[in-house]
Amino acid sequence: MSRQCVARNQCKTGFSAASAFIPSSCSTSFISRSTSQGGSCGTAAGYGRFGGGFGSRSLYNVGGCNRISVAGRGGGFYGPAGFGAGTGISYGFGGASGGAFGFGGGMGGPGFPAVPNGGIHEVSVNQSLLKPLKLEIDPNIQNIRKGEKEQIQTLNNKFASFIDKVRFLEQQNKVLETKWAILQEQGNKTVRNNIEPLFETYIGNLRRQLNSLLADRENLGGELNKVQSLAEDFKNKYEEEINKRTTVENEFVILKKEVDGAYMNKTELQARLDSLVEEINFLRALYEAELSQMQTQISDTSVILTMDNNRSLDMDSIIAEVKAQYEEIANRSREEAESWYQSRYEELQATAGRHGDDLRNTKQEISELNRHVQRLRSEIDSVKKQCASLQTAIADAEQRGEMALKDARAKLAELEDALQKAKADLARNLREYQELMNVKLALDIEIATYRKLLEGEECRLSGEGAGAVNICK
Repeated sequence: MSRQCVARNQCKTGFSAASAFIPSSCSTSFISRSTSQGGSCGTAAGYGRFGGGFGSRSLYNVGGCNRISVAGRGGGFYGPAGFGAGTGISYGFGGASGGAFGFGGGMGGPGFPAVPNGGIHEVSVNQSLLKPLKLEIDPNIQNIRKGEKEQIQTLNNKFASFIDKVRFLEQQNKVLETKWAILQEQGNKTVRNNIEPLFETYIGNLRRQLNSLLADRENLGGELNKVQSLAEDFKNKYEEEINKRTTVENEFVILKKEVDGAYMNKTELQARLDSLVEEINFLRALYEAELSQMQTQISDTSVILTMDNNRSLDMDSIIAEVKAQYEEIANRSREEAESWYQSRYEELQATAGRHGDDLRNTKQEISELNRHVQRLRSEIDSVKKQCASLQTAIADAEQRGEMALKDARAKLAELEDALQKAKADLARNLREYQELMNVKLALDIEIATYRKLLEGEECRLSGEGAGAVNICK
């Protein structure tokens, strides 16, 4: 909202950007300023003879921590005694929300004479410059500066030595260039004639070396192919040996089962043999006792036999012959059984000897595998512990993140509440500002009316004609 009103007269009117208005005698003025940036402002009006003035200021933009508007009016009479009146309305807010209103008015003593042309400049004070500076001196600053100074000195010394070396090398380069030019001028043709065979011999040597290297490369390529083929053969043999080993292990398991079964059969047969031998001995003793008893009985009795035929049978010889045959059969069967058991035992010992080495190797491999399994178990336990520690760390991090998120959400809610309150306060302040501006307009109209009355009275007393008054809205 802005308004400007100008009153002209035969006399001169003055205006300054510093909010000061100095009219000459018999003049009337009305000043209005509008800005687009909030800040401090001031208006003043001074009159010579029977003068009057009014000033106002309004603001289009509302910024943070800036004054919004200032309005004022005043008037004075020049003479030995004067009357002054002034009213002011100010409003300001800062930070997230805040506001203040002030109304003032007063009556002063005698007026002052007119101020010379040039205006009174507005005084503004930056409060941030009045605050004391916090200067903290680092105790290590001297050491740091001393170290930097020493580094700079060393770098300067190095740079100076480097420059000297560069200059020396440049001089040597110039000397060598002159020597080279002289040598080229003196013996260009002779040098060429002398250097060409040297280069040819050198190139020939390099070619021979290249041919030898190519031959070595071909030989090494053939050897590489041979080695690769041998590696493939060894790999295949290794796989075959692994397969054989698995088959032999399976056969060893089967043979071990057979050996265990044979050993159990052997123990059973040995037990049966022992029982049979004991039974044979018992029966032999029994038969011998019976035989001796029968012989004693026969020797005690005399038997007379009469035979009709003339044949005589030798029973003793027949019994001895039968006994000899049975003993021979028993010995032969015993020998056959012993020989069979002995051969079987030898065969089992041979098979056990053949597979003994395999058994030892398998035992060693089993022990190595057991150690490997123990090592893997220990590694698995350590990995499990690491996983558990990582899981606990992840859980702690999630908890901390949730707590931080909750805190951030709570702060965001608080900020939103504060923002809503600030918006409500701003709307209320704007409404109040509009009301105050309406009051200001009413006061402006009233002031304009009193000014016209004063100008009419002044013109009536002085007898001078009043100028035209233009009011622009």
